Amino acid sequence: MILNSIHSKIEIFNSINYQNTDERLKTFFLSFIIIIYNLDQTYFTMSKFEGKNILITGGATGIGKEMAKIALEKGAANLILWDIDETKLDETKTEFKNKYPNVFSIVVDLSDLQQIIAASEKTKQLIGSIDILINNAGILIGKYFHEHTHADIHKGMVINANAYMHVVREFLPEMLTRNSGHICNVASAAGMLGNPRMSIYCASKSAVIGWSDSLRLEMKKLNNNIKITVITPNYINTGMIPGVKSLIPIIDKEKAAQKIIWGIERNRTFVRFPEIVYILPFLKGILPIPWFDFLMGKIFGVYKTMNTFSGKQE
Repeated sequence: MILNSIHSKIEIFNSINYQNTDERLKTFFLSFIIIIYNLDQTYFTMSKFEGKNILITGGATGIGKEMAKIALEKGAANLILWDIDETKLDETKTEFKNKYPNVFSIVVDLSDLQQIIAASEKTKQLIGSIDILINNAGILIGKYFHEHTHADIHKGMVINANAYMHVVREFLPEMLTRNSGHICNVASAAGMLGNPRMSIYCASKSAVIGWSDSLRLEMKKLNNNIKITVITPNYINTGMIPGVKSLIPIIDKEKAAQKIIWGIERNRTFVRFPEIVYILPFLKGILPIPWFDFLMGKIFGVYKTMNTFSGKQE
């Protein structure tokens, strides 16, 4: 379908009698835009939430809770939330169940592999197979690297990166059998550049980005219909970043959730916000390191954002 659409537009382009080269070039660029638009439309074949079983980790608060709310509004068949905070999890489930009876929850410590395996089995017993899996749970320790204990390093990497992989490993085989499913991994713009007092967080989110892209390519090589979406936002105004100040706007959690769901529905490979995050790989690729550091540190003030961080240093 895509190739036929492109071929038909090229034929139209070649069949026109042009008065001059400028006219031909203008028509070429117009045709190019139309082709890209049509490719985008085919790329936008939707991953629908209606009638689907959804799992969200870190779903009791913040963007996890906001995404859960949107998924329910879009008609999810069943929603299951994982979180370590039993009190908040119960509150969120009770709040949702007032309107939606199809909400379930499981208390899980994602730093414990055995709990992940047990929660996965319980999830399958409660609602069956998972159609859309959103890995969202995470922690920010907020120390200089030399101030981390070995336990800090282990915890940050396990929860922010390893757990994502283990959760997907539990549900991917069934998705492969069905030849359908969507995996969304919430990473961060911090996975695309370094930042003082975020070394472990940056490392873990960089790992998520690299693993997710490899997983996407594996699904493509296996000719499988499982979609992978990676989220790389700037700071989001959840309880994880108290005191952080940024020249680049801090994103409202409701808007962030809307953007993530929008990206999942449209099968986007990457969802980056605000828009400036899209040019980070380009800038990092073309600028000498001192220039890039000057731009990020002095112009945008990225390297100072954690100076006023007042959150719990776990």
